[in-house]
Formats: sequence, structure tokens, C-alpha cells
Amino acid sequence: MTDTYREVMRRYLEALGKGDYPALMELFAPQASVQSPLYGNRPAHAFYRDLLRDTRASELTAHTFFAEAEKKSGALYFTYEWTMANGARVSFDCVDVFTFNDSGKILTLHILYDTRQTRSFWEVSSQRSRH
Repeated sequence: MTDTYREVMRRYLEALGKGDYPALMELFAPQASVQSPLYGNRPAHAFYRDLLRDTRASELTAHTFFAEAEKKSGALYFTYEWTMANGARVSFDCVDVFTFNDSGKILTLHILYDTRQTRSFWEVSSQRSRH
């Protein structure tokens, strides 16, 4: 099962980099949630709708994938180069921690990174994209 989890995480990173909402949603269980430092705890469908609205481009570089079959979990360490809707660009290292359901769909996702360099750019960008 760890190979399945790694493949889901690889597909997740690919879909996120392309900004492909339907491909992202295919990876998540209907009741899935995402815990994000900037957006809070949200249903996955709402989180990605808002994230993609606030994003002009994403460049993602994977470093390491971890998976554990017994706990139905995995983690992905990567660098996220994020161009926000207003053109502001930030780069940061990120760890996404996944739990999976019995079908291999993402059930929960906890996104971990230091928001010190992103928060002020995001607040300006997200305000503009909502008006």
C-alpha cells in the first residue's frame, strides 16, 4: 500500500503544480479536510478552490516522500515557489502530512511551513482577488 500512497502524493504534487482542480479533487475523499497555516481548517474542495483563485503559478520541487501502510499515512517534503494572484512570488520549504482512507483517497492533509515570509504577501493578494 505504501506504493499507492506514494503515487497519490506524486499525483497530488503534479496536479497542484498545474493548478488542476478536478485532478486534485479526484485524489481526495468527499469528506476530506485540509489544515493550512494560512487558510485554516477547511473542506478540501473549498481550500483548493480558494488556493487556486489566489494563485497565478506554482513551481513545486519534490525532495522526499514517506509512506507508512499500517497508519495509512504519508508525508511529502517539497519546495513551493508560489506566484500569487497579484504577482508576488515567495519560495518556502513545506511538509504535507496525509492520511488515507481504505480506498487510498486522501482523508486529511496537514500543511506545515513557516508563514513568516508568505503571510503579508498572501493577505494583500487574497484581499485583491476577493474584490
